[in-house]
Amino acid sequence: MIDGILLLDKPTDMTSFGVVARVRRVLSQQNGKKMKVGHCGTLDPFATGLLILCVGKETKNAMAYTKMDKVYEATIYLGKTSSTGDPEGELTDVSNYQPTRNEIEEVVKQFVGEIKQTPPAHSAIKVNGQRAYVLARAGKEVEIPERTVTIHSLEVVEYAYPEVKIRTHVSSGTYIRTLAQDIGEQLQTGAYCTQLRRTRIADWDVENAQSLGSFGITD
Repeated sequence: MIDGILLLDKPTDMTSFGVVARVRRVLSQQNGKKMKVGHCGTLDPFATGLLILCVGKETKNAMAYTKMDKVYEATIYLGKTSSTGDPEGELTDVSNYQPTRNEIEEVVKQFVGEIKQTPPAHSAIKVNGQRAYVLARAGKEVEIPERTVTIHSLEVVEYAYPEVKIRTHVSSGTYIRTLAQDIGEQLQTGAYCTQLRRTRIADWDVENAQSLGSFGITD
């Protein structure tokens, strides 16, 4: 490939930038020249699923892909909070209360539609020219402005305390880690995201994505 997009199924425990670097290396070797490759929307290291990679001249259009709606499947763990909103953070016990499925579904309904959300400090958002997570890891205070996002749909797929599995269709800029934390706050149990998978971006589905293994990438 010289110009266009690639659909990749990102594995867990790898950064989106790590995926780009590996694919760029392979494509550059195949084409005999250094290739331009960029991703269209970061996935956290613990998350898996669909990454759209722009290659060559198509990198100029990367922002258009970034702004598209997305669908995620996530597992929310009740009773604890995480300093990062995911398994990588410091966990704190909050409550051993076990809400019913009806209680959870009533709370979940409150998040459908246009909502206000404050992105996590441990995110790739730039603050004064630096990535927020770099500042947060350095112990510096990070202030990220609240933003308006749209939750088009949000459903409870499965519930077996302490885990709630959800599926949600959201606008660009929505943080599922923050959504999990906000749901836990409303339930007064605390919560954080233990698993996250992006299954769709606009009309592209992860089922049609390639694995890194298909590029001969094993590390």
